[in-house]
Amino acid sequence: MVELVDTYALGAYAARCAGSNPVPGTIYDRAMYKSGFLRFKTILIDLILLAIIGCAGFACYNMIRERKLFVNEWFVGSMIKGVDISSYQGEVNMKSLADQGVRFVYMKATEGSSHKDERFAANWAAVKETGLTAGAYHFFSFESSGETQAENYIKAVGDLTGRMIPAIDVELYGDFEKNPPEHDKVVRELKVLATVLEDEYKEKPMFYASKEIYDRYLKDDFSGYPKWVRNVFFPVYLEFGGDWTIWQYKDRGELEGYNGEEKYIDLDVLNPEKSLEDLTVK
Repeated sequence: MVELVDTYALGAYAARCAGSNPVPGTIYDRAMYKSGFLRFKTILIDLILLAIIGCAGFACYNMIRERKLFVNEWFVGSMIKGVDISSYQGEVNMKSLADQGVRFVYMKATEGSSHKDERFAANWAAVKETGLTAGAYHFFSFESSGETQAENYIKAVGDLTGRMIPAIDVELYGDFEKNPPEHDKVVRELKVLATVLEDEYKEKPMFYASKEIYDRYLKDDFSGYPKWVRNVFFPVYLEFGGDWTIWQYKDRGELEGYNGEEKYIDLDVLNPEKSLEDLTVK
């Protein structure tokens, strides 16, 4: 059974909610009821619009987190573009990358105290034939000493004159994702690793990290080191302002020129306030 809404009664209720106190049974009374009803409708419409905007915002947020919407691409503009690669990208055609606008490339050289990336030597040699500025990064292990990790990097990479400064990749992996290692131990070994690399190359190494890792291990003891920041969801400015050197803005990039098991490639940009020369070992 359909019941008709008494708009007069609804207006009366709305008027009371709006704070009106008309004299019953008068023309003024009905006018105030009508005014209250209109105000009630306006508030209701505003609430509906806010709900729609909120739902749209929530939907966009989920799309960003699910990597279906890449808002970072709207912010990189004409910044100098780069990539970072490892054996997962397989054989890499450096000239092809350069032809697509890539200006610099960081490649994985070593991990921990003994592992060497199986594609590093080939990539390191191939990049010499292009105009790309190249650098080598080390994946930090929580399970070995900073000194032996530095030795592994120096042995694998050798002279860096004319190349980009060393980079240290700090991120949680394996069981450490659920049980992050103790702060003091990590900082102690990172200090040793950074100091040995700086002594060898006469340049401070750059730290690659997300905001979470930076806050957990780096912000107190390594604030003076160049920052390579990972945020593939939102603009780096929201977390670091202008205090960054390289920003990894996308981990689902797709370019031509590599044939590895990983179809995607990490995309980076250089801070507009920096130059590639600033990151070059003299």
